Amino acid sequence: MAFWRSTSLFSSSTPSTTTINDNTINQETIERLCDRLQLATRIEDRRDALRDLKGYSKKCKLEVGTKSMILLADILQGDRTDLDLIQLALETLSNIMTYEVDNNDEQPNLPQDITIQFTELFIKNKEHVHAALDLIEETDFNIRRTSIKFLTILLTNCTKTLQDIILESGPMGVSKLVDLLQDEREVIRNDALLLLQILTRSNANIQKIVAFENGFERLFEILISEGGSDGGVIVEDCLSVLLNLLKNNPSNQSYFRESSFIRRLVDCFALNSIGEKHWLKQKETNINLFLQVIRILVSPTNSNQNIVACQRSISQCGKKKIES
Repeated sequence: MAFWRSTSLFSSSTPSTTTINDNTINQETIERLCDRLQLATRIEDRRDALRDLKGYSKKCKLEVGTKSMILLADILQGDRTDLDLIQLALETLSNIMTYEVDNNDEQPNLPQDITIQFTELFIKNKEHVHAALDLIEETDFNIRRTSIKFLTILLTNCTKTLQDIILESGPMGVSKLVDLLQDEREVIRNDALLLLQILTRSNANIQKIVAFENGFERLFEILISEGGSDGGVIVEDCLSVLLNLLKNNPSNQSYFRESSFIRRLVDCFALNSIGEKHWLKQKETNINLFLQVIRILVSPTNSNQNIVACQRSISQCGKKKIES
């Protein structure tokens, strides 16, 4: 993979002597740190080297990514007993593969697709992705959360390729990610929702696995616990995943209807407050997403049989509400 374009990425066309010297010093320092990370025998020395590399991973993103990518990937696979080293590796890789436009610490004048290039280099070896997937099973809070965020970055940068790699790992790969919705630590659960939004996008096979791994049940548990249509942004995230699971997926739509989730969907509308004159902006968003879910279920693109079945289910829910 080419990291170099028609001009040098280490200096501008008319660099100052100071800039050249700074770049040279940074490159030499990064090379020494990589050597230390690879060759040091004391774990404390390796941690210190990686901690320093992480410090350079934004302001010298290109250099750190080019020099240390394989070393960092190897740590995820071969240093599973040292969680501190694993976390530092994940955080450094995350810095390399993201670019924060408004962050002054970021290295200027990089190719626009540099984070995509680094992501493609990392996932070229599928075992690197499998290692990151394995890390979400760690019970340690920091490792689990950092690995979820890292997988989300990989999915964001190379969605289709990552979806295929995760599918190749078998249904258990997707199942691990769905299980994160049951984590009692809300921040883990919420990060998992963001990951699933990307994972389930336009991939019918993954959508089916998520549904049959109790994905609908997990989402409704969160929807109800967060207050239904009166809830906050977590409700919005749940509904976004739900829309992905149902859109253009007749199999999931049938399963959703036959498993009585339509009734639970209607219950989430919080009808006792629908008549309020003034809604918060978040509630407007949530109600809109709830309506989009129903629209998907009765869309003219569905088979007439499925449309009629969904209409019947929704009508029955309305009658039960009136009777109660």
